[in-house]
Amino acid sequence: MKYLATTAVAVALSTTAAFAEYPERPIEVTIPAPAGGGTDTSARKLAILLEEELGTSIAILNAAGGGGSVGVTQFMQEKPNGYSLLATWNSPITTVPQVQSTAYSIDSFTPLASTSETAYTMCVSADFPAETGEEFLAELAANPGKYTYGNDGIGGTMQLAAERIFQVKGIEAVAIPFGGAGETLQNFLGGHVDIYGGSISPALPYTDTGEAKCLIVTSAAPVEALPKAAGLEELGLGAEETLLWRMVLAPAGLDPAIADRLIAALEKTVNDPSYVEFLATKGEIPNVVTGDALTQRLNAEYDGLAKVAKNLGLGN
Repeated sequence: MKYLATTAVAVALSTTAAFAEYPERPIEVTIPAPAGGGTDTSARKLAILLEEELGTSIAILNAAGGGGSVGVTQFMQEKPNGYSLLATWNSPITTVPQVQSTAYSIDSFTPLASTSETAYTMCVSADFPAETGEEFLAELAANPGKYTYGNDGIGGTMQLAAERIFQVKGIEAVAIPFGGAGETLQNFLGGHVDIYGGSISPALPYTDTGEAKCLIVTSAAPVEALPKAAGLEELGLGAEETLLWRMVLAPAGLDPAIADRLIAALEKTVNDPSYVEFLATKGEIPNVVTGDALTQRLNAEYDGLAKVAKNLGLGN
């Protein structure tokens, strides 16, 4: 019995020492999006700060495709050892599984921390017959099927965010899918769709020139970067909020001690003044939600979007 007790203590001390030394080698971060996009640039900026905080180098691996599902599926082959992390936005986790079969679910991950968030927006041309969010929705409701809105793909988060609003208001607008916000914006500016639906940062330069007026955001609260855009709470639609947000995940089964170390590092770096300033240039704000609370957020969004996808006939 004495030998067994001594062995148990030795194992415990060895395990504690291993956690104290983590990380002992470089960490690899998979980004399920192309280089240069919003998730990529945010993750790379965060990685620079995390390298200093964790005392190790961080390698970035971009694996785009399938609305993020290709990179996430590839990531699922990694071991839960703290040396493989996933930096993603919410769509591959909560939206893509609504419209296509995936090799993963929310339970496939150890949620570490969300990092930042922003609303989507809907913008129209200068001559569109509405000047407020309320007038915008009224115009669409009065003209079923007349207006087209660009979005980030069939069953993408922007389409579901828009339809959450439209279904409550009885609006019928025609969804036109594109490859992402950049492609959507170019088609909107070219007059190929009536409404730009996408993330805020690509549209900001065109609100300054007057080529676009953004009248609604998909967050409950208004967004400082778009002072003319109504938040959903103002329109009586606060419960239909849908945000674009980013997070860092690990494979399921990560040891709690390593998870705690990573969460603490993420909380510190996300709130670093240089990162907060960087996010502001993109129309984003830091928002750290960790552990079980992050799991709850993922599940709540998944369930809310599942209802919208089902109403659109898009659900699996």
